Amino acid sequence: MDEGEIRMVDITGKERVFREATAEGFIVLKRETIKAIRERRISKGDVVAAAKLAAIQAVKRTWEVIPLCHPIPITGVDVDIDPKENMVIARVTVKSEGKTGVEMEALTGVSVALLTVWDMVKALEKDEAGQYPHTEICGIKVVRKRKVLRRT
Repeated sequence: MDEGEIRMVDITGKERVFREATAEGFIVLKRETIKAIRERRISKGDVVAAAKLAAIQAVKRTWEVIPLCHPIPITGVDVDIDPKENMVIARVTVKSEGKTGVEMEALTGVSVALLTVWDMVKALEKDEAGQYPHTEICGIKVVRKRKVLRRT
């Protein structure tokens, strides 16, 4: 294979181990929008519940949207969606017993959760010109990753 050629990494010889990754990020919103989220006054419905479901679905389908990711057995997903004063923080932890890490799944979960928040509140975030000058998705990163070899 030529150097630089796109390929999926061969994990055939790797041992199955417990893996966990946590990612987080946030979306900056107007204070009035945050208040509407907290009071459940968003016309599309419960923003927190929708973002949680979207994150879980995204985690499970990561391998379908990121071309070189392996389909891996997801054993657990924890999602926290936390509206703060002028932002909503999304934090996703993914667990697996597999041959490759789950950080891409955690990052995808956070990204889709935040995109879902944006979609649900966009009517409140638009200015008079139909633009989003105050809305911004930021800080998406892996905050923790671990791998534990379980001895029998």
